Amino acid sequence: MHYPRRVSNVKRVRKFGFRARMKTSLGRKMISRKRRLGRRLTPKK
Repeated sequence: MHYPRRVSNVKRVRKFGFRARMKTSLGRKMISRKRRLGRRLTPKK
């Protein structure tokens, strides 16, 4: 059974992942903004 909007993890990571953000200047700005707020970019396991 296929659920609606079941995005594969590979596609999700390629679109919203850290490396995808680092590719564009706006993405890098976003990461630095989040870091300034004190938000961890990768959640601790």
